[in-house]
Amino acid sequence: MVVLRDPDCSIVEAPLAERDAERLAELVKALADPVRLRLVSMLATAPTGELCACEFPDALDKSQPTVSHHLSLLTAAGLVEREQRGKWAWFRLRHEQLAAVRGALGEGARPQRVRKPVVLFLCVHNAGRSQMAAGFMRSLAGDQIEVFSAGSTPAETLNPVAVKVMREVGINIAKQAPQRWTSKLAKSADVIVSMGCGDACPVFPGTRRIDWPLHDPAGLPLEQVRPIRDEIRSLVERLVEELAPSCC
Repeated sequence: MVVLRDPDCSIVEAPLAERDAERLAELVKALADPVRLRLVSMLATAPTGELCACEFPDALDKSQPTVSHHLSLLTAAGLVEREQRGKWAWFRLRHEQLAAVRGALGEGARPQRVRKPVVLFLCVHNAGRSQMAAGFMRSLAGDQIEVFSAGSTPAETLNPVAVKVMREVGINIAKQAPQRWTSKLAKSADVIVSMGCGDACPVFPGTRRIDWPLHDPAGLPLEQVRPIRDEIRSLVERLVEELAPSCC
């Protein structure tokens, strides 16, 4: 804490110690470039909180080596985290570092979402697993996440046992109806969660794809569908916490 005097001779305490100011100066220096500021902006507004390295060059109209150079500088400064997944690296902001910069400027430190993330649950018939997952996510996330479900070969009606086990936990999915997924619906999603539809499920560049290997409840009795329901709830809870953390 640095003590200063204002023109009226009253005591004023500076909120930053010298060492803290030096560290913040390094962060600000890392941000002081138009390309890096645009990279940070893209990551800050990404609905899922992360982006693949493959998405930056076209969005910024910059070469991959140029983008990689700037991402490396942001990572070295501690502003960005990098995770390798197969061929591509994925990046996310370290919000606590940006919070330190904003806090030093007297602003709030909580990250703000620009728009809701969109999640699409898919299974073959859109009558059981995907409907239960969508029901749980709507219940848990409220209006923080946009939720859809669909199937590659939709059934005529919902699985009545799935409806019943969901009603047991206080969630009514009886008014939902199976529907076929479309390219328009799939492209609007930030995250696509498949549940056994295999190659029939869509894959789009820049859209995150998750596979949950869940048993199909079709034709199973109530006591065998309950564990499937509970597993779905657990998976959805983790996804909700990732996409719409309670702290935000």
